[in-house]
Amino acid sequence: MANIWDPEQVVSEKLAKELVERQFPDLSPVTVTTLGEGYDNTVYLVNDCYVFRFPRRQIAVNLLNTEKGLLPKLAGTLPLQIAEPIYFGEPVEKVYPWPFMGYKLVRGNLPGVLTEEKRVESAVVLAKFLRALHDFPVDQAKALGVPPDMLGRLDIGKRKTALLERIDQMEALNLYGNVHNLRRYVEGTGPVALSEQQCLVHGDMHIRNLIVDGHHMVTGVIDWGDVHIGDPAVDLSIIYSFLPKRGWNLFFEHYGRVDDSTKALAKWKAAFTTVSLLMYGHDIGDQEIVEACSQSLDLILEK
Repeated sequence: MANIWDPEQVVSEKLAKELVERQFPDLSPVTVTTLGEGYDNTVYLVNDCYVFRFPRRQIAVNLLNTEKGLLPKLAGTLPLQIAEPIYFGEPVEKVYPWPFMGYKLVRGNLPGVLTEEKRVESAVVLAKFLRALHDFPVDQAKALGVPPDMLGRLDIGKRKTALLERIDQMEALNLYGNVHNLRRYVEGTGPVALSEQQCLVHGDMHIRNLIVDGHHMVTGVIDWGDVHIGDPAVDLSIIYSFLPKRGWNLFFEHYGRVDDSTKALAKWKAAFTTVSLLMYGHDIGDQEIVEACSQSLDLILEK
């Protein structure tokens, strides 16, 4: 079956250099280094100071425009660094059809495989970050062009079949040792009512969108392409995919009370996202992603 991360267009290092130099001569001479690629964007480090993201799919263009309106307003208001856009590239006829953006670099590393102790150390700052984000005025976010959830990210009934198919693929490829317990959890989870609370959410909180420092503390959150007005469970999923069970209460002490239905939805979203990310890592041959996601799945399945 087709993968949701299959690109429609990929910007090469050579083309990225040409586009940036053509539109932002103040950055010349431009050096370009590949940082990575996600479902929606190809990402390059420019002059060791800026991150440029080039959409890989048409759907990513609207997401980029949402970031353009919102992130400058959020920058400096949250207890973690975020990627603030400062360069706004335009399409070039017959060369590249979509806008692209350059951001201040959030320095650090992706978390990868971490000890439980290191994960727990970030529980408080993650809680304070999400509390501040979810308290951002919804009316202001809407005025800045932030959309509602149009993808049914928490629709268990709609997404369960796709998740089970990916779990079957994982088992066939021998990608995860605890696949039977994972399938049992997914099969035993039915639809859960959404919260009446709607708030500004990052929309894609997972281990590839966190930045850690040299001490493995979370210091930044990147890739805001899925930001929307929605259920807080979408973001609270990071509790289950990043923190061990003994870090959950510490998180909630600083974030605030969360009802059982929201917790159940958050755990489901964590499983769905992590399985998809693990299969993506396998598809592109990145064993580090596979190993990190396997550790996240172990955390999700803790009882």
